[in-house]
Amino acid sequence: MTTSPAAEPVVTVTDLVAGYLPGVNILNGCSIEARAGELIGIIGPNGAGKSTLLKAMFGLVKVHSGTVVVRGEDLTGLKADRLVSRGLGFVPQTENVFTTLTIEENMQMGVFQRPQTFRERFDYVADIFPELGRRRTQRAGSLSGGERQMVAMGRALMMDPAVLLLDEPSAGLSPVRQDEAFLRVHEINRAGVCVIMVEQNARRCLQICDRGYVLDQGRDSHTGTGRELLNDPKVIALYLGDLAERTDHADEDGTR
Repeated sequence: MTTSPAAEPVVTVTDLVAGYLPGVNILNGCSIEARAGELIGIIGPNGAGKSTLLKAMFGLVKVHSGTVVVRGEDLTGLKADRLVSRGLGFVPQTENVFTTLTIEENMQMGVFQRPQTFRERFDYVADIFPELGRRRTQRAGSLSGGERQMVAMGRALMMDPAVLLLDEPSAGLSPVRQDEAFLRVHEINRAGVCVIMVEQNARRCLQICDRGYVLDQGRDSHTGTGRELLNDPKVIALYLGDLAERTDHADEDGTR
């Protein structure tokens, strides 16, 4: 979804320093911004702090300094349940569905803070992902990895988030399923949801995102539109070439 450069930021992360252990920081002053309707891609080498950034934004990693502001409200360090009610949704990479529950029951868990909105929100999610509506009575544990990812995205959308954080939605999927995952992300964004996506498939991520950030050693080292980063010689030499090569090899041997 294209946006005006003058659009107000929905989320602003400023100089974030965070880590899992006292005195050991993974993020070292990371700053990003997302405006209404944008699809933001975050790429970088392993260990750069990409997933840690999302977890810190969502209250799952201790923030030592810096701020996370959503719709003008400083939400730094709040617990996940409070963040959900204030407009942040998060889809982790693994263990992101309740396997013993049906699709419909997973969606109900998505609005446990606002159960009265279930019917309206489920209709909204099923409009984006019709398959969820058709298979609402099927247990999530019987679904494929890609289908579970769809359920997890749908559940996160049930609380009508201003910003949806996605942690490597294509990880562990076959090339065909990866394409489906990116299409789902695009559909969510087209529905008007601002999306911030961490992704190991750097090239495909930049092909669909409005703007991207390259993280390195816990900092935002490069930023620009997806097209600018795809064609930036420095980004290609330092990050894209290596990431693309590893992704291509994984595709060829069927491990992704």
